[in-house]
Amino acid sequence: MPGRRGALREPADCGSCLGAALALLLLLLPACCPVRAQNDTEPIVLEGKCLVVCDSSPSADGAVTSSLGISVRSGSAKVAFSATRSTNHEPSEMSNRTMTIYFDQVLVNIGNHFDLASSIFVAPRKGIYSFSFHVVKVYNRQTIQVSLMQNGYPVISAFAGDQDVTREAASNGVLLLMEREDKVHLKLERGNLMGGWKYSTFSGFLVFPL
Repeated sequence: MPGRRGALREPADCGSCLGAALALLLLLLPACCPVRAQNDTEPIVLEGKCLVVCDSSPSADGAVTSSLGISVRSGSAKVAFSATRSTNHEPSEMSNRTMTIYFDQVLVNIGNHFDLASSIFVAPRKGIYSFSFHVVKVYNRQTIQVSLMQNGYPVISAFAGDQDVTREAASNGVLLLMEREDKVHLKLERGNLMGGWKYSTFSGFLVFPL
């Protein structure tokens, strides 16, 4: 009717109202409904915010640094070495002075943290490490004592002193808590290896990081 223009209005857009209600529901849902982890032990509460880390690249010590500058330690970082003495070798002047037991062949060196020239292992990160050694004295009637040294201090020792055999090994093994840059090597504490130490081995690996 004339004079009542605008009295009749179009109904509201139901589609837009439904979309707004759905968006509100999605925002409220994570706060009230915890999502369980795969092992169904503890709920993980989502707070409506997500952080996506992409374009990551692992570093030498097992850390992953994202393009956002976030560093995350990887629990699967692999560190292992095994070295051997392949020849009978008379101790050099250097080894006589430092009493370090040297190796001349690397069988395994995952991560390249064992330096063959110095025969020293350097821990790339804090963690629990396993070490074992077998030092063979050849045609030598003297008793030998071999120690595993951590940062210059003896941790464990082993002895070989049977005079009726041509070859005998001083063997031992240990688990060590090591900090980043800690060093481990073998030292001859007693006796000599004048006959050489062919077939001797020195091995270690990271059990798990801390």
